[in-house]
Amino acid sequence: MAVLNTINLIAARAQLTCATAQNVPSPCISVCRMNEASGWCEGCYRTLDEIAQWSRLDDGTKQTIWGQIEQRLLREI
Repeated sequence: MAVLNTINLIAARAQLTCATAQNVPSPCISVCRMNEASGWCEGCYRTLDEIAQWSRLDDGTKQTIWGQIEQRLLREI
């Protein structure tokens, strides 16, 4: 059940973020565990590289990552 709640939370944030052009927020929800099988964080569904680079990325790239997160969430459902 916790996984479904996490997925719903991230999905809702992804939809809001796609409508935002500036100051794209981080998808981090302070659940920081990497899934060995997928290579994604179990909280925000980003890769380690995406997490490490986040603060240096432009808003367009951040929005692209949010779109990828949405696709990853769909695979989890």
